[in-house]
Amino acid sequence: MDAFAAITRMKLTLSNVTRWLDKAEAHGQARAFDPGTLLVARLAPDQYPLIRQIQSACDSAKFAAARLSGKEAPRNPDTETTLAEIRARIDATVAYLETFSESDFAGAEKRVVPLSFMPGKGLRAKDYLWEMSVPNFFFHVSHAYAILRHNGVDVGKADFVAPMTILDL
Repeated sequence: MDAFAAITRMKLTLSNVTRWLDKAEAHGQARAFDPGTLLVARLAPDQYPLIRQIQSACDSAKFAAARLSGKEAPRNPDTETTLAEIRARIDATVAYLETFSESDFAGAEKRVVPLSFMPGKGLRAKDYLWEMSVPNFFFHVSHAYAILRHNGVDVGKADFVAPMTILDL
């Protein structure tokens, strides 16, 4: 199942989001607008704005780690409205994910994760991770990226996939 590897990738990707926000701030300053206005930008009227995409990605990562390890996840009230506040949310999520080690996920393959939106139903931990959690995390991160890109922020594929462990051959 390799839950630890998935959580590690989520942690690294959230760190990328912080760098995207750095670029968003520079973009706004270079064009003389408040970069905080990007937080309410969205791709379509029925989709979440940037701030909610980031909150959802953070939630997906922390709940995956907690549910797969049998721990309790911290609660966040979703009250962020500024770039500084959403950065703090990302930082807190990354710090939480850093508390996990591979041993925290021992026995995870035997867990069943209840589905709050389907009372009385659940998924095996492996299925929760690969069928719900990882796709949900990357759905929200991809939308955050797309919102920034759509609004002219200079982010590219390297910003999305970094960091990579490059070896000399």
